[in-house]
Amino acid sequence: MELSGAVRRFQMDASLMHQLLVVVCLIVFVYTVAVLMSKRRQASRCVESFAGPPKHWLLGHVLEFKQDGTDFDVLVNMGKNFPYAFTLWFGPFVSFLNLHHPDYVKTMLTSTEPKDDVAYRFISSWIGDGLLVSKGEKWFRHRRLLTPGFHYDVLKPYVKLMAESVETMLDKWEDLAKTNESFELFEHVSLMTLDSIMKCAFSYNSNCQNEGPHGFRYRKARRVAHSHTEEVIRKRKEALKKEKELGHVQSKRYLDFLDILLCAKDEQQQGLSDEDLRAEVDTFMFEGHDTTASGISFAFYGLACHPEHQKICRDEILQALDGKDTMEWGDLSKIPYTTMCIKESLRLYPPVPGISRKTTKPMTFFDGRTVPEGSLVGTSVFGIHRNETVWENPHVFDPLRFLPENTFNRSPHAFVPFSAGPRNCIGQNFAMNEMKIVIAQTLKKYELMEDPTRKPKLIPKLVLRSLNGIHIKIKPVAPHL
Repeated sequence: MELSGAVRRFQMDASLMHQLLVVVCLIVFVYTVAVLMSKRRQASRCVESFAGPPKHWLLGHVLEFKQDGTDFDVLVNMGKNFPYAFTLWFGPFVSFLNLHHPDYVKTMLTSTEPKDDVAYRFISSWIGDGLLVSKGEKWFRHRRLLTPGFHYDVLKPYVKLMAESVETMLDKWEDLAKTNESFELFEHVSLMTLDSIMKCAFSYNSNCQNEGPHGFRYRKARRVAHSHTEEVIRKRKEALKKEKELGHVQSKRYLDFLDILLCAKDEQQQGLSDEDLRAEVDTFMFEGHDTTASGISFAFYGLACHPEHQKICRDEILQALDGKDTMEWGDLSKIPYTTMCIKESLRLYPPVPGISRKTTKPMTFFDGRTVPEGSLVGTSVFGIHRNETVWENPHVFDPLRFLPENTFNRSPHAFVPFSAGPRNCIGQNFAMNEMKIVIAQTLKKYELMEDPTRKPKLIPKLVLRSLNGIHIKIKPVAPHL
C-alpha cells in the first residue's frame, strides 16, 4: 500500500511538473513574441514616414541582395522610384532608412551621430573603439588630438616613403608586362599600401611586398595584429623617453603617426591610454590600407577602360616629373587632370560604398519628415554618386565633371567618397596624396589595358570589392624621345 501510494504521489508530482513546464514555456513564448512584436513596432515607427520597395513579410528585402555582383544595380534601381530616401528591411525587425540624395544626406553627415551598432559591430572587435566607431565626448577628444597628425608638415615626408613602396610594386610588374595576360590587381596594390602604411605609421620597413604576409583566420589575425601594435607602442615609448618634444624628434627623422599619438595632450595635459593608442593605430592601419587599396585598384581599372583619358594623364605626369622617376611633394599640385580622373573613379567606385548611423535624437530632414531616436539611417555613397537626378549620365566615366566651372553649383554632398561634415575621413589628404603618387608613377612606366572578358562584379562590403577580382593587362610605355 505504501509503495502504491508513493507511486501515485510520484505520478501526481510528475503531472504537476509537466503542467508547470508547459505553463513556463507558454509564458516564455508569449513574452518572446511580445518582445519581438515590440521590436517590430519600433522598427516600423522609425521609418513610418517613408515608403520603400515591396518586401517579403518575413525576410524583408534580404532576397533582393544576392552578393552576385548585381546588388548595387538593385540599390540604384530602387532609388529611381523614391526621390530622396527609401526604407530597407533586413528580416522582420531591422529597418534602415537608405538616403541617396545630397539634400537628405546633408542632414545626416552634418550631424555627429554615432555609427550604428549593426554594420560596425564586427569591425569594432578588430580595431577597437577608435575614431571610426567611437562616439560622444571620446570621439570629440580623439578627433582633436589626432588632427595634428594629418597636417601637411607631417604628410610631406610621407611622399618619399609612398614613392618607394610604389617602385617596389612596379618592379615586380616587369615580368607581368611581358606576358600580355591580365592579372588581379587588388592583391598587389593591397600589399603595396600595407608596406606604405607601415612606413608612415610606424617608421617600419615590413618588406611585405617581397615576402608576402601570412594569412590568418579572423581570431588569430586579430590577436597577432593587437600584440604587434602593443609591442611597437611599447618600444616607441621607450625611445621617446629621451625626447621630450616633437621638435627634437623631428630634427633627427620625420614624424610618423605613432609619434603624434604618443605626444598628443589635451587641455589637461592628458594623453591617450595604451588601449586608446592601440585602437587608433589599428584604425589608421585599416582605414589607410584597405580603403586606399580599393580606391587605387579601381582607378587603375577605370583608366585601363578609358585609354583616351589615360593618355592625357600620362602626358601631364611626364611634364610634371620632368625626367624624374618618382613624385615629390611639389609635384602633387601639377597634375590636375590626373586628379580629376582619380575623383571620377572615386565617384564611380567609392572605396566606402555606404555609411550608417544610429540616431540619438530625432532627425528632421529639409522636407519636414522625421525619424525618431534609435533609428538606423544609412547613406548609400554609391547610390548618391550614381543618382541620375544629380549627375548627368551617371554611369559614364567623365573626369571633366570636376572642372571648377562644373562643380561650382553642385551640392558639396553630391560627392562624398570621404564622407563629409564633422565625421569626415580625417586621412583623406593622406589617401589622395598616395593615390596621386601611385597613379603617376605607374602611368609613367606602364600602359594599362582592359581585359573585356573579366569585368569586376561589385559587392557591397565595408570596403568596395569585386567578387571576381579586378583584372587589367599592362605593357611598358614606349620611351619618349
